[in-house]
Amino acid sequence: MEHLWPTIDRLVRWLDTETETTPEVARLLRVLKISEEAGEVAEAIHGVSRSNPSKGTGHTWGDVEKELCDVILAGMVALRTITPDAEKVFAERLDHVAERSLTS
Repeated sequence: MEHLWPTIDRLVRWLDTETETTPEVARLLRVLKISEEAGEVAEAIHGVSRSNPSKGTGHTWGDVEKELCDVILAGMVALRTITPDAEKVFAERLDHVAERSLTS
């Protein structure tokens, strides 16, 4: 996983060069992308469970896994977009949640 944040950095730089929006709008759109990807997870869950025929029935748990990865990646890209200290911010938050949740 040592290439994780450098790869996120490359993705953000690529998005920055390819976008036709202002940096402020790009920031907002990257945060909104998380919701879009979460919706795709929900659609895949409906497909796996066959609970909503309008959402399709051809999904697998592998599709859910891929969509969850897209949510995580969208979150990481959004976090890096709004702060150059994304890696530190994420690590501190992970430590905080783990300490709060796992110390009992």
